[in-house]
Amino acid sequence: MPRIFDFGGREVERSVTVAGLRALKGSGRHVAQVTAETADEAAAAEAAGIEMVVCRAANVARVREGSRRVFVTAALGFADAVTSDEVLRTAFTAITTGADAVITGRGHETVRMLANEQIPVMGHLGFVPRKSTWVGGIRAVGKTATEALDLWDRFKRLEDAGAFAVECEIIPARVMEEINRRTGLVTVSLGSGPAADVVFLFTSDISGESARLPRHARAWGNLAALHKAVRDARVEALSEFRQEVAGGSYPAEAELAGIADGELETFRQQLEAER
Repeated sequence: MPRIFDFGGREVERSVTVAGLRALKGSGRHVAQVTAETADEAAAAEAAGIEMVVCRAANVARVREGSRRVFVTAALGFADAVTSDEVLRTAFTAITTGADAVITGRGHETVRMLANEQIPVMGHLGFVPRKSTWVGGIRAVGKTATEALDLWDRFKRLEDAGAFAVECEIIPARVMEEINRRTGLVTVSLGSGPAADVVFLFTSDISGESARLPRHARAWGNLAALHKAVRDARVEALSEFRQEVAGGSYPAEAELAGIADGELETFRQQLEAER
């Protein structure tokens, strides 16, 4: 496992590095990325052998409590950092806290600004949920030759701006394959087929927590049923507590703190004396 100094100056081990991700190009090897917003989710990812996680920038410290080894990409939210100064400040805070890279769906100038500071930047192309008004709905992007060529142009501009990687969301698999063999960007497939360098799914989908599973996702667990069982058990316990309070059976004698008869009598006498 590579040892590096992180952006906070700490000597650390990482499951993969930027250089290691770039070396995936043309190798036929893939790494996996999932979401993690808590220490527990990060610890589970590491225990499962997942190499990469993505989280909100504000949650980097929590994620690092769960794993010191996974490659963490911090998402710079649209509203969390708006001006150039805010974007830089948020990005530097994230990487010095423990992130290895940042991801942004902002324009090329934002990517260029971050890359000029040698911050590893991941872009976001294909279907970008917050920008879906431009494509008219929730759908794959690149299903026509014209749209695929426009998408390819966006890949080139993103690479020219200095990004090292790009999240590729819901791009037709054969289009993704053609782009992947031509771009120097590390490609991260979210619903864009197996030809990318990194394969990405949301932990909630993988674990079976999502109310509706996207077409591109698959559930290997059924945490929704376990969560429901926990909620039902909690309601049942609370209901029984309420019933026993109403009926007078709680608290019972065994659940009360005691006092010796003599001490109680002395206490009563002193109370009487004060009257």
